[in-house]
Amino acid sequence: MSSSLAQVGGRTFASVRKHRNYRLYFAGNLVSFTGTWMQQIAASWLVLRLTHSPVLVGALALCQLLPVTAMGLFVGTLIDRYDVRRLVIRAEILQMANAALLAALTIAGVVRVWEVFALAAFQGIVGAIDAPARHSLVFQMVGPEDLANAVSLSSSLGTMARVLGPAIGGAVVATAGEGTAFALNSLSFFAILASLWSMDVSKLHRPGKSEESNVLKGAVAALSYVRHTPRATVAFVVVFFLATFAFNFNVLFPLIADRTLHKGAGTFGVIAAVFGAGAFTGAMINAFRAVASVRTIILGAVGYGALELILAPLHSLIAICVLLFFIGVFYVLWGTNALTT
Repeated sequence: MSSSLAQVGGRTFASVRKHRNYRLYFAGNLVSFTGTWMQQIAASWLVLRLTHSPVLVGALALCQLLPVTAMGLFVGTLIDRYDVRRLVIRAEILQMANAALLAALTIAGVVRVWEVFALAAFQGIVGAIDAPARHSLVFQMVGPEDLANAVSLSSSLGTMARVLGPAIGGAVVATAGEGTAFALNSLSFFAILASLWSMDVSKLHRPGKSEESNVLKGAVAALSYVRHTPRATVAFVVVFFLATFAFNFNVLFPLIADRTLHKGAGTFGVIAAVFGAGAFTGAMINAFRAVASVRTIILGAVGYGALELILAPLHSLIAICVLLFFIGVFYVLWGTNALTT
């Protein structure tokens, strides 16, 4: 029995066990991602408190995500020209400074809604470069053999942070205010920066530099590859439609807490944490399987969308939490498999 459990654990955490650089990254990102989700919770609640507008809560997410949409096709070709480890370090420093500025404005009591939106847009621009650079860095840390496992474990970092971040963030906002949550997020970046600075760069799997010097031509080449590769086509189409219409429904969590359940920041943190717990479960399933599957992408996408529809009319906290847990599972099943593919 203990031998079987050890084999399961060894398989699930293979990338952490085999690669020191990835162990450092895994630990640093757990702290940093938790801080990021604390800020997400606090920023949404701050906008709702300042404006009482559901539309502006959604607009905050748009400010963060529009740069990702606008830059997504071109960033891959762009980052191929640079040392991605150094690129990630610079992006993390910028995001740390961004969180510190938001914390200072909020704690001083002088923050304005337009400033929250401007800083969110800046975070989105930096994040549009940071996220694909981190994905590329994961490949460099573990190589092709352990890539599927490492991507699933990296997804588990974000989803574990979805549990810890909202739970901690909701408690911090309720007791100390949004500014304190922003300050804690700024401090959390020291963990990931320390891990990046401590890596053994000689052990990284360095890919060749992109031969395509034109960013636009690089984007066209990427789309051409997707069009001629059936597995990539399925992943691309699923991600496109779900990212457009369903992916970021978690921006509605503060409205579920405030308008549907008539509760405060604490309940907001609870429902976000439950969603994160489901996502973490899905990530562990993917990490154990360690193989990306088109069938799992489609299954996850269908389950994710169907459960969102069932969730829409509910007004019971227990029922909402149960559905959010399983929505989290399906969210990671399709997302992580699509990313690996």
